[in-house]
Parts: sequence; C-alpha cells; structure tokens
Amino acid sequence: MRKSFGAVEKTFSQQVFIIATYNEDGTVDAMNAAWGGIGNDKEIFICLSADHRTCKNFERTGAFTVSMGDADHIAACDFVGMVSGNDDPEKFRKSGFTTTPSTLVDAPIINELAVCVECKVKSWDPENCHLFGEIVNVSVDENALTNGNVDVDKVKPIIFNPFDHSYHIVGKKVGNAFKDGSALM
Repeated sequence: MRKSFGAVEKTFSQQVFIIATYNEDGTVDAMNAAWGGIGNDKEIFICLSADHRTCKNFERTGAFTVSMGDADHIAACDFVGMVSGNDDPEKFRKSGFTTTPSTLVDAPIINELAVCVECKVKSWDPENCHLFGEIVNVSVDENALTNGNVDVDKVKPIIFNPFDHSYHIVGKKVGNAFKDGSALM
C-alpha cells in the first residue's frame, strides 16, 4: 500500500544550496535554497521567488555563488534561509560566515563551506522563478580532499527532507555509478 501526498514539491534528495551575492553597498547577502540542481552541461538551475534580495543582487551583478550546505554549519545554513536580507541588513554577519571574493565572477565565496560553484547568470525568469547559471568554476577547500578528490565524508553535505522539514547528512557509499549496472547487461 502507498500513501498519496498529491501534487507537491517533495522529492529526494534536495541538496542544501547557499546562494551568495553582493549587495549594492558591497556587503554580502546569502540565502538557503533547496529547489535546484544541475541542468545541462556546465549549468545549474535554482528556483527562487523574485522577492529575495539575492535575486535583486544577481540581476545587478550578473553573478552568484552556490555553496553546498554542510553538517558542521547547519545553524548558519538554516539561519540564512529563515531571515530575509530585505528585513535584516546584518543577516550575513549574524550567520558567522565569512567570505573571499571570487576571482572569476562578481560574487563572494563562503569560506566555511568546502564546495562552491561560481556562476554567471545565464537566464532569469522572475515570473516562474527559474534561475539558470553558467558554471564558471567549482572550487573546493583543500581540507575536503583525499588524494586530490573531493571526499564526501570530509565535506559532510546535507540534504533537505521536504516531507518533515529536516536536514540529513549525505554519507555511506552504496555503489559505483556507471559500473554496478553492468552486471545486468
């Protein structure tokens, strides 16, 4: 037997994205968004309602960064999704995050989050909330690498569970992509 939830926005897994931009005065704004993912080659997609300060910022600068929320910074990641930059100009400072300017796009990199996707705005449709970004670079803190590769156990990325509004850590390896299925060929 199955339980029906109806036509709702509930799927797994929803990566916790922290989108960062610069405000007009050069200060940083960041927000939490879980509705998105990788689109075409070198493209990221995020659904954002147009009333966010972040949207006004990337409309002006043409750029944004997307950092992966992690287990070590759940409170800060959640906080930037709870408080609007339109209402609290000190929001980013209160989060405890710090930044370094990207050298490739006009947007900040959040130092505390190991994985960051640096993007140029490819297209933005405020009517349907669709933001597409061209991936210019993916930068990863060297402390999150093992033998030159990103180590998921060091990054400790989190996902959002829309069924009960909880965060979960991504973890245990259970298979090998593009390999395990060959047993059925």
